[in-house]
Amino acid sequence: MEIGAMVIAAVGVVGTLGGALLTQRGAERAKRREMELLRGHEEIRDYLTLRRTCYADLNRDARQFTTALNRHLHVMRERTVEDADREVLDEAKNAQRDRYSEAQMIAPDAVLGPASAVNHALSRVYGQVKRLERGATEEGETMAGVSAAQQEIWALLREMRAAMRADLGVSDGNGSVSA
Repeated sequence: MEIGAMVIAAVGVVGTLGGALLTQRGAERAKRREMELLRGHEEIRDYLTLRRTCYADLNRDARQFTTALNRHLHVMRERTVEDADREVLDEAKNAQRDRYSEAQMIAPDAVLGPASAVNHALSRVYGQVKRLERGATEEGETMAGVSAAQQEIWALLREMRAAMRADLGVSDGNGSVSA
């Protein structure tokens, strides 16, 4: 009987220790899952912050480039364009180009499409402005036509901004703000 009692006691001790070990392993797994989930949330938050910053910078720089094009056209109508005027326009163009390049690596297609349309329109109008400035216009290019093309960029900017806001979850993509 003593052997039977010892076996029962040993099984009891092993069961108690095994139960504690299994409980500890389960707790470790749960903690590991919790840490992975937390890391996933942090990565999502970081990516959202990156997109928000990229979008704000792209929106600002595209608007500033559009405004610089408008100002440059006014200067061309009123007086001779000076080097300082060209520098202001080129700085705005370069800033927008840099922001668009960044967006190409960050933005999803739903945002990149409208951003690309803005970038193409800005590049096209910039080329027209520079040709007008040099007096080397292509057929049909006039100051009035270039001014109209520059004004059309504002609608493209609104579409780009709406796509960005929708991607960030701050509107429904139609320009209205979500609750």
